[in-house]
Amino acid sequence: MTYDVLTMGRISVDIYPNDIGVGLADVTSFGKYLGGSPSNVAVAASRHGRRTAVVTRTGDDPFGEYLHRELKKFGVDDRFVTPVAGLQTPATFCAIMPETHEFPLYFYGRFPTAPDLQIKAEELDVDAIREARIFWSTVTGLCQEPSRSAQIAAHAARPRSGLTEGQFTVLDLDYRPMFWDSEEDAREQVAKVLPHVTVAIGNEEECAVAVGHGTPDEQADRLLAAGVEIAVVKLGPEGVMAKTRHERVVSAPVPVQTLNGLGAGDSFGGAFCHGLLAGWPLAQVLDYANAAGAIVASRLSCADAMPTPAEVTSLLAERGRLVPEAVAQ
Repeated sequence: MTYDVLTMGRISVDIYPNDIGVGLADVTSFGKYLGGSPSNVAVAASRHGRRTAVVTRTGDDPFGEYLHRELKKFGVDDRFVTPVAGLQTPATFCAIMPETHEFPLYFYGRFPTAPDLQIKAEELDVDAIREARIFWSTVTGLCQEPSRSAQIAAHAARPRSGLTEGQFTVLDLDYRPMFWDSEEDAREQVAKVLPHVTVAIGNEEECAVAVGHGTPDEQADRLLAAGVEIAVVKLGPEGVMAKTRHERVVSAPVPVQTLNGLGAGDSFGGAFCHGLLAGWPLAQVLDYANAAGAIVASRLSCADAMPTPAEVTSLLAERGRLVPEAVAQ
């Protein structure tokens, strides 16, 4: 099977409060959901009708069983998800305070290591990685061995020169400082995989870790100079910019009432992959992905909240934005 989108990296159980607008100390009940950025991206792309899978690892425990069940429920192939004896499946707690736009995260079961940081290069299905239409990984997967070597091996299996038309290698510049000794350490590791990357996505702070501080245009230009074909820089309240060697496009935000902003980027990523594979113009890909991200920001959970194409196109139409033709293809 050739996957449309094959992701690699974090998976966890997200523990989200049912009490909104208060700190964790005052929460009285929670709900549990599938989480972890690359896993969420696979779910998001699956919602758009794409064949997806994730390469990751869990603990050999009931939470690991739960994550397998959730992946299958969302249509994500879990054959590359394996247990690690002796480690617990991580859990991520957050507080949800939309009025102040605060969504602090608390990671449990990740220090000194986590199962998804125990992905090993020799266990990879290199053929599946090489043949996937989109291979998606994150900077966090580079923070520790053996995951670091596995990520580097995965990228080496699909050099830019070996990609066919319609294949993309995406690096989510997702920088989490608590997993690194320093920004310099992260930049050094990013430099090892960037030569294989065709699409890089991050906000201004994440781009600064990857290629240094500067304006969004300067950061995008540095990514392009490193060989990336599409540099996507998220601009916060200004929207999102994408730049290639031939064009520069900006998609304005799609306004919604934010409830939980944590899953918006993953929803953006899955929808962005869908638009790339559909061959839409870059401006339409950005608008579609922006709307998909906005929908999840207006909902409580991440994976469970990922929108369908109909929901995304409905929001675009409501906001007077261009709806891509043949959106479900």
